[in-house]
Amino acid sequence: MNPALPLAGIRVLDVSQVMAGPYCCMTLADLGADVIKIEPPPSGDSTRHSMGFRLKGTDSPGFYALNRNKRSIVLDLKSPADREVFYALVKTADVLVENARPGVAERLGMGYETLRALNPRLVYASISGFGQTGPWSQRPGFDLIAQAMSGILSATGLPGQEPVKNAIPVGDLGAGLFAAVAILAALLGRQGSGVGQYIDASLLEAALGLSIWETTELWGTGRSPTPIGTANRMSAPYQAVKASDGYFVIGAANQKLWLTLLEVMGRKELNEDPRFATNSQRVAHREVLIETLAPTFARKPAQEWIDALLKAGVPAGPIYDYEQGLASEHAKAREMVMEIPHPVEGTFKSLGFPVKMRGTPQQVRYPPPLLGEHSAEIRRELIDKQLLPAVGTPEHPSK
Repeated sequence: MNPALPLAGIRVLDVSQVMAGPYCCMTLADLGADVIKIEPPPSGDSTRHSMGFRLKGTDSPGFYALNRNKRSIVLDLKSPADREVFYALVKTADVLVENARPGVAERLGMGYETLRALNPRLVYASISGFGQTGPWSQRPGFDLIAQAMSGILSATGLPGQEPVKNAIPVGDLGAGLFAAVAILAALLGRQGSGVGQYIDASLLEAALGLSIWETTELWGTGRSPTPIGTANRMSAPYQAVKASDGYFVIGAANQKLWLTLLEVMGRKELNEDPRFATNSQRVAHREVLIETLAPTFARKPAQEWIDALLKAGVPAGPIYDYEQGLASEHAKAREMVMEIPHPVEGTFKSLGFPVKMRGTPQQVRYPPPLLGEHSAEIRRELIDKQLLPAVGTPEHPSK
């Protein structure tokens, strides 16, 4: 029998859609929380209908990627009857996550003050584009907008070319992760105080919060960072370089690794070049440095360089596409691809758990739910707790 997961006994109401909120709640679900996904009629989370392809069923693979280990109930929060079911659920919950534009939750009767009156222990997290306060709070927000307005787009890509978005939605996923951390902290704090609290997370602040090196460069030099391709702002050489058959990456991020790199390359004379004497000098002369190293790298294929550098202790690696990365022996050993059983798909592939917990290993308890799959089950639980009357449920419809 598997040991209890860390968040077993914690109930989370996921009143969110698309990515940031669902990713936050899936993270909590993977840690053992009972996550109830509250979806609007008639079609539920809009991610069910996103992406331009399907597997066997009608739900999008994008929905599957963000909603394992959850149960689904369909509730129309504009309906008084369904709102009463929602309020009953709130009385049983530890956490609620919503990601509507500021003000929408209040109009639906699910604002923090309203729900806190029902359940003072509730930890309530709002995730929005720009946060609940400030002059931009009412703007619609997506990851692309957060990347643009935080500065990320201005510093990504290659110099002199059109703006390049980070392919990973760092605003969305970052907001979800930051919210999950804050929720866990609030749950710990509740153990002492006995009361929950309100959490205000945003895509913009997540994008800024992850911009560690870029803001360091801005405040250290007085200049906004500009695109530098695959290079690093704090050390060099630390980027993609070109071998005789294509690119690979190296990370000579300190003086010891730099000297070892020169030894492997047979370029020890560069240690005497004052432009490359220290990491600071190498960063300042990064473009010249790579131009100087390029002819040597071009003499051998990438794998030959990678093998030689790794043998000497210098970080290096090939540039894989996602198919190659997921098929690698290491990704397999770390179980980063899972086959999840599903009532419609049979099975589908999903990313594995990105952090392993040895004492309480994560597990897939529920596949991503069908729309409203657990509505009757959840209502029965509320009836059993005497939070809902038996009359008016699907099993006992009102006349």
